[in-house]
Amino acid sequence: MENRTEKTSFILLGLTNAPEFRAPLFIIISLIYFTNVIGNLGMIVLVPLDSRLHTSMYCFLANLSLIDIFYYSAVAPTVLAGLHVGNIFVTYSACVAQMFSFSAFVITEDLLLAAMAYDRYAAVCKPLHYTTIMTPIVCICLTMACYIGGFLNSSIHTEDTFRLFFCGSYSVHHFFCVVPAAITLSCSDRHVSEMVLIYGAGFIICSALLLILISYAFIFITIFKMRSAAGYQKAMSTCVSHFITVSIFYGTVIFMYLQPSSSHSMDTDTVPVFYTMVIPMLDPVVYSLRNKEVKSALKKFVEKGKCSLGF
Repeated sequence: MENRTEKTSFILLGLTNAPEFRAPLFIIISLIYFTNVIGNLGMIVLVPLDSRLHTSMYCFLANLSLIDIFYYSAVAPTVLAGLHVGNIFVTYSACVAQMFSFSAFVITEDLLLAAMAYDRYAAVCKPLHYTTIMTPIVCICLTMACYIGGFLNSSIHTEDTFRLFFCGSYSVHHFFCVVPAAITLSCSDRHVSEMVLIYGAGFIICSALLLILISYAFIFITIFKMRSAAGYQKAMSTCVSHFITVSIFYGTVIFMYLQPSSSHSMDTDTVPVFYTMVIPMLDPVVYSLRNKEVKSALKKFVEKGKCSLGF
């Protein structure tokens, strides 16, 4: 019989091995986390309070903000603990929980970005039929489908990863428990798990990306045909912001997941810093604070708060 042992805990090697960088990174990531929570929580609060934001676009934005808070919160405590004490031990069950929750919310956001692209397509290309295409029921169904798809996909990859035997090194070459880094620690045949990860995640990512690209192909064709300068600028402002964030998000996700697990190292695995920490913080700015309706709703909310406090 093979000498194989099951892990009861793992060692996360952290974001950096240089002690002089830990304190500055701890402060920076703490500030990013605070900004992320405040910005995204503000969007979640504003949407139900202002009747002008009761549309499918802002429904998707509120859910995007909720997802950003959850998937960053799945990672941030571990990262901050690693920067504070260096390498940290995480239990087997904690690693499973972190891997599942992070993967679920990342895939959910992946699908939600595709739903948002379709919503923008309907708004720009079918403006007269927009209210009949993107009804509240359709918005709710699309949102629920994104959550179901994300959690189902995460369940498959998490279960497939931890059905493997782990032996030898306990060290995860990453700053949190993530599927590709965990698979490399297995001493059993991991070829099937790698194929499930590459093809399973690849199908979800590429399908959503294809829908986004098709939607934007029609959007840009429609925009370039517009004769109204105001309509052109409004459509471009909305779509370009979304397209930039999509490019950053999909670029880092594809780089991270659609490569053999044997090629992962601390150098390449720092790439997820962008979509685990930077993108959730930027989303409220890119999607919300540049929007006049959101700015107006925020100003109204602040004024009401001042009045209630007697200022």
